[in-house]
Amino acid sequence: MAIHDDIPPPYSMVGTHGVFPHANHDERARFNFLANLNKHVAGTLGPGNRLAWEKRALPKFIAEHDREPQDRFEVRRAMNADPYHRFWSALKRNNMEMRQQNGRSIVLRQLEDLNARAAAASGSGEGLELDPSVAIPRYQRAVDIHCMPGSYHGEELPGDVSAGANYDCGIFVTTGGGMGALSDGGGQAIAKWAKETRPDWRPRRILDIGVTVGHSALPMAMAYPDAEVIAIDTAGPVLRYAHARARSLGVTNIRFIQMNAEDLSRFPDSHFDWVQTTMFLHETSGLALPKIIGEGARVLAAGGLMLHLEQPQYTPDMPLFEQFMRDWDAFNNNEPFWSAMHAYDMHDILADAGLPRDQQFEAKVRAVVDTAIFPPSVEGDSEDFGRAAVWHAYGAWKQAVAMQEAAE
Repeated sequence: MAIHDDIPPPYSMVGTHGVFPHANHDERARFNFLANLNKHVAGTLGPGNRLAWEKRALPKFIAEHDREPQDRFEVRRAMNADPYHRFWSALKRNNMEMRQQNGRSIVLRQLEDLNARAAAASGSGEGLELDPSVAIPRYQRAVDIHCMPGSYHGEELPGDVSAGANYDCGIFVTTGGGMGALSDGGGQAIAKWAKETRPDWRPRRILDIGVTVGHSALPMAMAYPDAEVIAIDTAGPVLRYAHARARSLGVTNIRFIQMNAEDLSRFPDSHFDWVQTTMFLHETSGLALPKIIGEGARVLAAGGLMLHLEQPQYTPDMPLFEQFMRDWDAFNNNEPFWSAMHAYDMHDILADAGLPRDQQFEAKVRAVVDTAIFPPSVEGDSEDFGRAAVWHAYGAWKQAVAMQEAAE
């Protein structure tokens, strides 16, 4: 029987593996409550923000200024004074904090066991390269991103995996299962898109930047088993977990390396056939982002693919109210670089990195629906109940001529 559209799948349907945290009855119940609260806040209460804007905040702004707002920040200031939006924001923020605290309590009560399981899954550690000298960038340590205590790099014990375990066990809740039991629907979608776009393409080396625990990297490695996948991140704790997770799921053609993507000098020019990020660029700073894309373009081989999955950029065609609502995470979900990043012209940044506009593309990438969670309502029906996450992709296929011009 299909899950009803208005009810997130129960936490008992989450996909597990050898290093996944074990949740007890009460912990699963909390996650189920939070998933449903998140769905209610977003789907049922969320539209009330537009009513508050159109009926109260906008008329008040026009009366006070004798004009309409000029940018999303003026919309934000007006809405932050509205009681409905303030109440809605408080619910949404508290939901995320409770999700993080429940995941954290699950992880901490079994931390020694998780560390032992991770060590056993990683074995000799082949395929994991940690470098304690790698400095955590300011944009990663400015706040606890997503309200996650300690962010990606926090440790409770030397060498532990608590950050990765907390991150992994809660995504199923915050996405309402929309990325599948293993929360890897995004990675599956990327691989599916690549195979459909270039059926005969066989990348030899793939670089995944900002890999976290490997939700996107593993499906790519599985889709191209003959490829060598290099997955990098600045945070050692999530890489330890990612490596153990990959090995426990039987994926071995992937290497996890602790390094900063602003400097990929250990790799020669044209080394990779595919350079990839997934919902990562918005967590970088205005100085770091062009460096990361520039380095990615340098190590990308002619004929290779650069692909960046994000939410849509803010353009003059996007209504200011929509920009304001999309900006919520920047001011309320500890993602301080979100707003600025989504106002950049990604096409200009790619072009400045040596990938001209005639090589670029935009695409919509929808997460592959996990039919074990959202089975078809009718035999043969492909309905996904609108639960699969959708990203906006910015990318380019690097041409040989561009590489030659850059060299000159």
